[in-house]
Order: sequence, then structure tokens, then C-alpha cells
Amino acid sequence: MTNNHTHDHDHDHDHNHDHETEQEYITLVDEEGNEELYQILLTFESEEYEKSYVLVHPISTEEQEEEVEIFAFSYTESDGGLEGQLDDIETEEEWDMIEEVLGAFVEEEEE
Repeated sequence: MTNNHTHDHDHDHDHNHDHETEQEYITLVDEEGNEELYQILLTFESEEYEKSYVLVHPISTEEQEEEVEIFAFSYTESDGGLEGQLDDIETEEEWDMIEEVLGAFVEEEEE
């Protein structure tokens, strides 16, 4: 998993979390103003850290055979859930927790 060092991303997505039937996407804007479409892989909340998290991967890598790079952010919703603030993961403990959640998610998808 890679830590993305961009900040203050606006994102738009709906909140239908049935990932088997509908895929969700967000557009992230980097510091140079470049927009890239990402697919939302997983969203979850952590009571321990009192934050919500989103795991995404760039759509541009979907067609390639190489390993897909996954980015993780904590997020705060605004504007009725249509937009929000993405923030970088701040601690190693948070990264460890995210990796555990991702590992469990991947195991479920493979079954």
C-alpha cells in the first residue's frame, strides 16, 4: 500500500455500498491540478481512531497486468455526503489497521 502525499482533495461519490452490483468512483485532483479517476475499493469506519477511511485505486491501471496500486485516505464528508475532505494517513498504527481491513476484504472477495 502506498501513502499518497496530496492533500485537500474534493471528491464526489454516492453512498450505495453494495460493491457487488454498483461501482463507485471519485475524481482526485493533485497539487498540479491534474484530475484522475479512481475506483472506490472499500470504505469503512474505525471506532478506535474515530475516523472514516476510503481505499481507492486509479482506473488507469485497471487494464494493465501489473499490480494495482491502492491509496488510502481518511475522510470527512461535507455537503450532504456529495463532497468531502481527504487526508493522508497519519500514523503507522493506522496503516497497520488499514492493512488488516484490506487483507480481510481481499480474503472475502476471493471466496
